[in-house]
This record gives sequence, structure tokens and C-alpha cells, in this order.
Amino acid sequence: MFISFEGPEGSGKTSQIRLLAAFLREQGCGVTVTREPGGTRIGDQIRTCLHDVANQEMVPTAEFLLYSASRAQLVGELIRPTLAAGGVVLCDRYADSSLAYQGYGRGLDLQDLLTITAIATGGLKPDLTFLLDLDVERGLARRRLGGEEMNRLDLESVRFHERVRAGYHALAAQEPHRWRLVNADRPVEEVQADLQQVVNDTILSRCPK
Repeated sequence: MFISFEGPEGSGKTSQIRLLAAFLREQGCGVTVTREPGGTRIGDQIRTCLHDVANQEMVPTAEFLLYSASRAQLVGELIRPTLAAGGVVLCDRYADSSLAYQGYGRGLDLQDLLTITAIATGGLKPDLTFLLDLDVERGLARRRLGGEEMNRLDLESVRFHERVRAGYHALAAQEPHRWRLVNADRPVEEVQADLQQVVNDTILSRCPK
């Protein structure tokens, strides 16, 4: 079972994944938590390059291909083997992030991105994707106030992040059976309660014990 978490910067994905992983483990599920970019030794090296604020000259196509390379490694080394063994994977961002950021945000051709993504992932899609949604400026302010390190993409313009958020909504509208929209501008406990309810309603009965 493969669950991904998407959303604008500062939407609280990492905290919600940690809490949901604990909840699923309490139910007896074997859970693996990972992230994009990264999640593997090779992927983490690519992540460092992608997020380094010194790499301002990186062009959008190179950016997308680096994300895709990290994703290919993560799918081949971790996600597919875990799923084949009957485990649950919770992933902090996945291929939809590239469609939102490099497609809607950077303006790269979406069909080209989909073609390359299919190669990188072997066509693997999540069974369920949570979109943790909130106002862009509110999310960026959360990151600054939380003292989190701002990476290269965080420092893009508000207009860029608004295009990304709009892209997420467009993607969710195209596959409503997979996506669940969650208002992330609420206390952590309220957001987590919503996630647990969706899991209870949709997948928990199929969770491997």
C-alpha cells in the first residue's frame, strides 16, 4: 500500500506523516516512511544538489531530470521492494510534486514530464495521495517562524508558489479517486484526525499485519 503526501511549503507534511505512521503501527501495520527527493544514499546526494541555494543557475529541465533520477532510485531501491513484501509506504512528496513544481510552477510541458515520469517510476502511482492545502504566504511564514532552513525552491517568488498550489488542485481534480484534499491551516491534531479517518474508511482493512 503506497500513500503519498503533497502540498505547498509549510503545509506540515513531515509532522503528519510521522503521526500517521505511528497510528498505523499501532494498528499492526508494517510501515516504511521515506521522502522525495532523497530516501536513498544516492537520492540524498541529489537532494543536496537540488536544494542548495548556491545553485541558482540550475535550469528547469535539469531540475526536473534530477528529481526524476532521485525518484527512479527510490522506486527501484525502496518503494517497490517494500510493496512487494506487503509493507505500507508513506512518502513525503512523489511524482505529483514534479508536475506541480516543474510543470505548473516552471512551465515545462506536462506531457513531456508525464512521459519521463513513467520511465522513472515504471508507472508506479500511489494508492492514495493526501493534498495538505493552505495559503501559500501562510505556509512560507510557517517555515520561517519555525526556523526551518529555506532551500532553493522555498526562496522562489510567491507567484511561483501560487502556480504550484493551483497545479496541485488541477492534478487532484483529474484523479479524484486517488486524491484527498485536507485543510492544513488548522491545529496538527485536527488535520491528523482527518487523515486517520480517511485511512480507516479506505485502506485500513487491507493493511498487512
